Amino acid sequence: MPLIETRDITKVYRFGDIDVNALSGVSSAIDKGEFVAIMGPSGSGKSTFMNIIGCLDTPTGGEYLLEGVSVGNLGRDERAGIRNKKIGFVFQGFNLLSRTSALENVELPMLYDGLPAKDRREKARAALKSVGLEGREDHHPNQLSGGQQQRVAIARALVNNAPIIFADEPTGNLDTKTSAEIMALFARLNAESNITVIFVTHEADIAAYSRRVIRFLDGRIVSDEKKGIRDQGLGVSKNNQSPTPDTQPPL
Repeated sequence: MPLIETRDITKVYRFGDIDVNALSGVSSAIDKGEFVAIMGPSGSGKSTFMNIIGCLDTPTGGEYLLEGVSVGNLGRDERAGIRNKKIGFVFQGFNLLSRTSALENVELPMLYDGLPAKDRREKARAALKSVGLEGREDHHPNQLSGGQQQRVAIARALVNNAPIIFADEPTGNLDTKTSAEIMALFARLNAESNITVIFVTHEADIAAYSRRVIRFLDGRIVSDEKKGIRDQGLGVSKNNQSPTPDTQPPL
């Protein structure tokens, strides 16, 4: 059974008297433990697709199944529960609360579960340690670099042990070196913890970290390519140099 399956899903947005087809009959399947890049130009439907499979939006037609369960049949609170328990989100803009520490930002998803404060702190500290931020727990976002802020966002996505991470342009606000470090972190989490990672990007060098690339155009999937570990471009840089093992960025 696929972890994620879409069956002929469509999404139509209405603007006045005009209907805009964001997705036009998209069928796909993603298995547990995959590392997937979703690519396409602006307006191609890639972000709409990820919002639907991330339970942030619902399709106009077709069916979306998560672990074999039809999400379209679930109520609003049930979908919110899925987002809290099964899905972690990482965004381009980090989305951290500026007046709270890294530790407190990571604790936020656990507040909904009524977990005791001591347990929240322990789990948040462990999550920050897993992304290389041990010792930075009390720092506020303005005291952290862009890469460190994104690591806090990744720790927040991990803290409830979510088996799926969705990342929307996670390196869009980062420089080349920091982008490489963040993508190497995603690759490690995928390889070591079998976390399913699905991310949107428009950059080929960032997509090269994945083991599968799904390309969208005009609301449809136009290609879906899988590659083996040897084909992963773990050292590809933004000047389009060929990837080599020696250029793999440090974790």
